[in-house]
Amino acid sequence: MDQVKTGAFIAELRKEKGLTQKEVAEKLGVADKTVSKWETGRGLPEVSLMMPLCEVLGITVNELLSGEKISADKYVDKAEEHLYELQTLKANADRRLLSIEIVLGVLSIIILLSLTMIASYLQMEDWLRIVIIVFAFAVSITGVGFALKIEQVAGYYVCAKCGHKYVPTFKQVFWAAHCGRTRHMKCPNCKERSWQKKVVE
Repeated sequence: MDQVKTGAFIAELRKEKGLTQKEVAEKLGVADKTVSKWETGRGLPEVSLMMPLCEVLGITVNELLSGEKISADKYVDKAEEHLYELQTLKANADRRLLSIEIVLGVLSIIILLSLTMIASYLQMEDWLRIVIIVFAFAVSITGVGFALKIEQVAGYYVCAKCGHKYVPTFKQVFWAAHCGRTRHMKCPNCKERSWQKKVVE
């Protein structure tokens, strides 16, 4: 997707409709600076705003993502192209999230171990020692919780029995036995339990 081309297309259609950036922004419930950002190619509308924007401009989402009007004979090809691009963007975003998950997990463990050692080996009041240990566990549990949330939403798990790809609930991920990013869970499709591997694609 070419953000600059899409932005120029939005600006052209807006002007054809005789609308100002402020008027478009009011119809969508966003700031006029947001519309300006789209039109200058510095960003794309959020997914939740694409349909409303297309209604205002009188186009389809496929045309919005293409940055041009699409003839009927090319419509399906363009739609498939955009689906592939969106899947690629999601896969790349998921990979970045999973990298952040590793960093969060490692930092949580380092903080827990460092603060526990400080509380154990340095001379200090007992109340301060307790506060440091409680703080260390609180920070570490929070970090691990965020890491688990990332693992839950980034990518998919694949059932080893039926091959079904799905995103489990946080509760399923939290309580599942695991080895790295492979978790022993019940598949919502075949209802069988198996060791399910995390995939991004």
